[in-house]
Amino acid sequence: MKEKRTDSADKRRYARFPVGGFVGPITLRLDSRDKVSQPAVLTDLSAGGLSLVTFIEPPHSKKIEMILSLPGLKSVSVEGKVARVIEKGQTYKVGISFTKIDKKHKALIDSMALDNQDCDIRIALKLPEVCVRDCRFHHLCAKPQKAAYWKK
Repeated sequence: MKEKRTDSADKRRYARFPVGGFVGPITLRLDSRDKVSQPAVLTDLSAGGLSLVTFIEPPHSKKIEMILSLPGLKSVSVEGKVARVIEKGQTYKVGISFTKIDKKHKALIDSMALDNQDCDIRIALKLPEVCVRDCRFHHLCAKPQKAAYWKK
């Protein structure tokens, strides 16, 4: 008998992490000829996709090509599809699920998300050593505990 879920538990396959306030032009390539560039705010990222806020309605395309360039992730080429669009006033929260991403980049993004989760657990437990030197989320971390740790 298959268990029926009645709660609204998170069904995401990959851990995600916040990309707090990274603002920049996002270039979406709808096919090999067209390019649409628009300002956007990347809000979170996982090995399975990303979420961003745009100020112009996103294209309704089956295939989107993007280059991710973030601290710790330089020029990562991904393909995806729009999974959801939530309009709020004059902004759009857009969820994009990856359909093509290099295995090594997928593993790196997943390890960044897991390191961020580990950090959050150490913070919640009020452990003395919150930051660790081999944290792969380090480049994107904006937590106040990071600043305190690196002043030592």
